[in-house]
Amino acid sequence: MMFSIFKKRLIYVVVFFSFLSANVSSASSLTFNQIRFEKPIKDSVIKILAIGNSFSEDAIEHYLYGLAKAGGYKVIIGNLYIGGAPLDLHVKNAQDDKDVYEYRKVNLDGSKQKFPKTSISKALADENWNYISFQQASPKSGLFETYVEPLPILFNYVKERAKNPKVKYVWHQTWAYAQNSTHNGFASYNKDQMRMYNAIADASSKVKTLVPIDIVVPAGTAIQNARTKLGDVLTRDGYHLDLNVGRYTASCTWYEAIFKKNVVGNLYKPEKVSGADALIAQKAARKATKKPYKVSRIK
Repeated sequence: MMFSIFKKRLIYVVVFFSFLSANVSSASSLTFNQIRFEKPIKDSVIKILAIGNSFSEDAIEHYLYGLAKAGGYKVIIGNLYIGGAPLDLHVKNAQDDKDVYEYRKVNLDGSKQKFPKTSISKALADENWNYISFQQASPKSGLFETYVEPLPILFNYVKERAKNPKVKYVWHQTWAYAQNSTHNGFASYNKDQMRMYNAIADASSKVKTLVPIDIVVPAGTAIQNARTKLGDVLTRDGYHLDLNVGRYTASCTWYEAIFKKNVVGNLYKPEKVSGADALIAQKAARKATKKPYKVSRIK
């Protein structure tokens, strides 16, 4: 009798702890997934800052706001702009606290402002940024060895000064030049677009080995995806993006990566982009976020 009671109690204890263990495991998994796949909240204002150059201008200054608004998000977008600026120049400017950037800002209502002679530290202090991005200058974007020394220095400088303890760090993967580009930096890739793209994809895939980047925005892959359908027409001078569908493709990729929402079907498009081309751009961005380091053909 006593053995029977003891046996029953033992079964209850085992079942209880099995239940507890399963729930703890489930809770841990849920917490991880919520952190890993956390989406911006639509009721809040999402604040995005790029430490970049003209390539970040192409990607976020013109069409990202419209896409976000159409998706139901409130955004403020900042771009610390110096034309052609590489990572090592950003480091020097940060260390010397130089007021050498044009700080470009898209406000909550969509209005735009430009603040000349701004430092990285001033821009970091201006808002409680949710996302801060880094990128390499386009000629060096496929040369991973050019990331190794300056990126950790710049990252640590920014991390020490970011006002938001929950800020997410972004790597902006830039795009390969047009096949007929006359840019001097194209020589580093034997003037071969696919060679340049593959080098950029490889370098951007390794960024997390240097600094704890949370998000890679595969704009370069999206542009290469779009080229499979539209051809090599997405730049205006061989390296900067076309003012319409090129820029729109990059912005669609940022939208996908930041908001973790399917951009296909988003109702916003630039006036000069046809509905057919807008859909191609959206599909190119969608496929890029699914396969950020490999070209996907758009049908």
